[in-house]
Amino acid sequence: MNKPVRKICAVTGSRAEYGLLYPLLREIQADPDLELLLLVTGMHLSPEFGLTYREIERDGFAIADKVEMLLSADTPTAIAKSVGLGTMGLAESYARLQPDIVVLLGDRYEILAAAQAALFARIPLAHLHGGERTEGATDEAIRHAITKMAHLHFVAAEPYRRRVIQLGENPARVFNVGAVGSDNIRPQELLSRESLERELDFPLGKVNFLVTYHPATLGRTGSAQAMEELLAALDHFPEAKIIFTKPNSDTDGRVIGQMMDGYAARQPERAKAFVSLGQTRYLSAVSRCQVVIGNSSSGLTEVPALGKPAVNLGDRQKGRLRPASVIDCAEREEDIVQAIRKALSADFQARVRESARQTARDPAQGTAQEAAEEARRESVPKTTPGLRHEITQGTAHGVTQGVRQLAQERRQGPPAAEARPARPNPVAHRIKEILKEADLEGLCRKSFYDLPVHEGKEGQKNV
Repeated sequence: MNKPVRKICAVTGSRAEYGLLYPLLREIQADPDLELLLLVTGMHLSPEFGLTYREIERDGFAIADKVEMLLSADTPTAIAKSVGLGTMGLAESYARLQPDIVVLLGDRYEILAAAQAALFARIPLAHLHGGERTEGATDEAIRHAITKMAHLHFVAAEPYRRRVIQLGENPARVFNVGAVGSDNIRPQELLSRESLERELDFPLGKVNFLVTYHPATLGRTGSAQAMEELLAALDHFPEAKIIFTKPNSDTDGRVIGQMMDGYAARQPERAKAFVSLGQTRYLSAVSRCQVVIGNSSSGLTEVPALGKPAVNLGDRQKGRLRPASVIDCAEREEDIVQAIRKALSADFQARVRESARQTARDPAQGTAQEAAEEARRESVPKTTPGLRHEITQGTAHGVTQGVRQLAQERRQGPPAAEARPARPNPVAHRIKEILKEADLEGLCRKSFYDLPVHEGKEGQKNV
């Protein structure tokens, strides 16, 4: 008897998180045993943010439902109301579509709405990129809240896995598969310099900056003041061409966007601002720029993988693992100038390129030092004895074997084509296989996982 097709619902509310989800959506779409139900909400449906749902359709995905939730303001009150609207609209979509499991990525407020609606509908929830830290943004609280609502967890690094377990999640349900967005980085698919210039209608120079700056919702410096400091710092490099990507719909996002537009309008031969570049154009722009500047998480993930330095401003990404190619600095003009000069230096550029080559050969090297330091601060043991297979018989073992195989493939390269067909999305494929094989019966019922009490340390056991 054939198994019924499993309906997997993915929710996307922003261009950035859609780009990261893209490889997984492709994997689900291509599997005949799965049905992809794609719900689109938030900025995707806003003319102000480029109506990016059209890019999703151009990519060949059918949109199962569009859920309006974004108000025409970015005040804290407006965002709280948007979460309420999103929760109501997504609850209706779930009721109509009846998905077997919901897949969410990240920590934005649109995703919080999707998680809440799934919780009350008793739909199992799979969460990607939990366990991370961003102490300069409200995303920090949202991410950990979604972790507690989720039932399967796919994390990007071992310290993040331990942190999810520290939050009381059963280790048998937490999988360190790597960053799914890494599947997007294929140099052969990036645009040439000439093609990128044509796509952007903007000529590049000898020195090019890509600036991606978002509001730091818990930042010490106001968004407008921080942006003024950044723009003043950019004036110290008159020879540089600047590509701005405008911010998301968080509080003060519109103020930052207007300041980017104003800067580009005053210097049209030197700077241009874009609402959305899309995944291919964004990664192509990274590859053609000398430095990426701002406070986006991409500066800690995709940018280093492409062998480019990133100047990371302020506290928005505080707490996340980062390679040596990232230069952290305060949101002050003089500090930003100094950081950019360091990033432009021939020695630093060479070290970043070599680091990217080494990481391509062995991805574990990229964050080994940071992960080791993080591990010293964590109390969760790397391996926990007595795990029970609570998802499916053999699934936990199979996933462990799969992750080991993935690491081996990244170190040594994939097997020859005649040995096995190449998989273009190794991380996404692992996630898809777990979603496909997991026993969903009873998955919504979970117990708080108490950490083992280490001898001689009182007060660690939860009561």
